[in-house]
Amino acid sequence: MTSHATKISHPSLADEVAAILGRCGVDGTALKGGELVVKSPISGETLARLKTVDAAAAEAAIENAHSAFLEWRLVPAPKRGELIRLLGEELRSAKDDLGRLVSIEVGKIPSEGLGEVQEMIDICDFAVGLSRQLYGLTIATERNEHRMMETWHPLGVTGIISAFNFPVAVWSWNAALALVCGNSIVWKPSEKTSLTALAAQALFNRAVKRFRQKGGSIPEGLSSVLIGARDIGEVLVDHPKVPLISATGSTAMGRAVGPRVAARFGRAILELGGNNAAIVTATADLDLTLRGVAFAAMGTAGQRCTSLRRLFVHDSVYESFIARLKKAYDSVSVGNPLEPGNLIGPLIDKAAFDAQQAALSDAKAAGGKIFGGERIDAGFGKDAYYVSPALVEVAEQTGTVEKETFAPILYVIRYSNFDEALRLHNAVPQGLSSSIFTNDLREAETFLSARGSDCGIANVNIGPSGAEIGGAFGGEKETGGGRESGSDAWKAYMRRATNTINYGRSLPLAQGVKFDIA
Repeated sequence: MTSHATKISHPSLADEVAAILGRCGVDGTALKGGELVVKSPISGETLARLKTVDAAAAEAAIENAHSAFLEWRLVPAPKRGELIRLLGEELRSAKDDLGRLVSIEVGKIPSEGLGEVQEMIDICDFAVGLSRQLYGLTIATERNEHRMMETWHPLGVTGIISAFNFPVAVWSWNAALALVCGNSIVWKPSEKTSLTALAAQALFNRAVKRFRQKGGSIPEGLSSVLIGARDIGEVLVDHPKVPLISATGSTAMGRAVGPRVAARFGRAILELGGNNAAIVTATADLDLTLRGVAFAAMGTAGQRCTSLRRLFVHDSVYESFIARLKKAYDSVSVGNPLEPGNLIGPLIDKAAFDAQQAALSDAKAAGGKIFGGERIDAGFGKDAYYVSPALVEVAEQTGTVEKETFAPILYVIRYSNFDEALRLHNAVPQGLSSSIFTNDLREAETFLSARGSDCGIANVNIGPSGAEIGGAFGGEKETGGGRESGSDAWKAYMRRATNTINYGRSLPLAQGVKFDIA
């Protein structure tokens, strides 16, 4: 592994962040004097000290959002779409700034920071079109001179709880759909990435101002951000005027959120852990496979929900492919993600580093052969956690291999029988994303069939990491079962009504029931 560890003198990221936030419309006084310390994983430098809200302020924001919903639901959906169109324009104008802020606050390389903002722009485009397509079905009825149909109505306040690794894209998936569906939104971002949330809300406020200047009416409180810790998230989760909670994070978080929302008969969209796998078959295009596996396993320092964590490689190509993969691992540059040439930035914090090291220790104790995984000095000192990506060859899928570690660790297992590889692929609690690399039509179709991958995302000849907004995103089992973004995921943000209209003069009852009165 190579790194840029010789450059010790670095410009102040805090100054750059303050300038970016100012250009986005965030008041600089909000960045000082608070109790929440926001640091950049790139250097460990403190970027801001934010004031947090208390439970009473969170309650007030939810009440305001509910009042806003009562007005916003009456605005025609295409006009709601116009607000999202303006938001997309603001995001386009601020793409470079917001992408840079994502890179600084999360530790992503510039193309990934910009890519996240592009994802926000794309979902806005999708939602604008959707605003004219919130349609229901006309349903055949057994009764003469009757019409039966379904209609979709706004649901209410949508509570959004987001994770650090995609601090603004996940918000936009939910916000764009919720708003065109007629809902208001209250956002509790990760404490680790609160600055990007402030920037996104400021850009939204600009879109609101333009909407009003064009004669549109938008109620106060339609969108708000709650800066705080877990207790503030709990206010959202438990509030009876928040009918929908969309929560992204660990499976442990989902186990806490899901039952509490269900206890009050609310809805939850849960996007939780992913222990994603790929199968490399005997017929795979190994050049293509190498590129797909390398990005999926190492990109974003293994801190994507869809990062590749398990790899099943056929006997016939195992030795040659793993040799090439190790060479790719050895050549990738780890270091300051803002400097050209580095492909892997830091882990988010010490807790992530400790989790990676514990997982590698467990794998070694179980007989795994470890390549990489050591800490790297990128020239920033003890508070920045850079690591080389780890490749671990294991004989079987047990113990730590069955758990998700949010770090760049790829467990590699040799296989000879396709059905056995498929069984092992599915034999973990998580079910988010998956891939097969093959040129065998039967293997590809089997992988996508009912007896194939049990994940919410199943790909052929591309890696499991990353997804376009046009498809519904989410997974099964301990991944939570939720769906966000494209396809018909919008239905989760609305309530369905089945309507029957009698336009005749008789009153036939369904199922032939007779109830004649004098």
